[in-house]
Amino acid sequence: MGAPSVASANEMGREETMEFTSKARYVRVSPQKARLVLGLIKGKRVETALNTLAFTNKGIAPLVLKTLRSAVENAQYLSNEKALDVDLDNLYVKSAVANEGPRMKRIRPAPMGRAFRYQRRMAHIEIALAEKTAAGETKEAPASEAKKPAVKKAAAKKAPAKKKAAAKKAPAKK
Repeated sequence: MGAPSVASANEMGREETMEFTSKARYVRVSPQKARLVLGLIKGKRVETALNTLAFTNKGIAPLVLKTLRSAVENAQYLSNEKALDVDLDNLYVKSAVANEGPRMKRIRPAPMGRAFRYQRRMAHIEIALAEKTAAGETKEAPASEAKKPAVKKAAAKKAPAKKKAAAKKAPAKK
């Protein structure tokens, strides 16, 4: 299941857009912490995302900023070298993902001669940029709109349980 070819994409009535990606692999931060920062820039224009990352007070923010700048430079390089018509002002963050990397197993001394194991996590950060057209056709629905809150089904009411007669205790003798 690969990406559709250019001919089949044009036959379906939509234009194929170019994606510009950048990856930072084996980053010494847990993916959960990286996802907090990546969630701030998903779906935003590149200029806004750069400003957001510059003023984000998280330890991973400078590395995400570096990765985002690398993706912008990749877009600029391809527009110059491959003669692609890419407007850098219309780029937006199509996806920003922090995947699980390898884990380093470590041991911490514990009381009474024991040892506790813990894991130092790593992340692979991937950022993909795409160009937004004037009509906004290439932009997909933001993640916040795509997720609809799950509707909880009301639990079926059970018949009330019959109360058992309380057993009487014999009074304690003195």
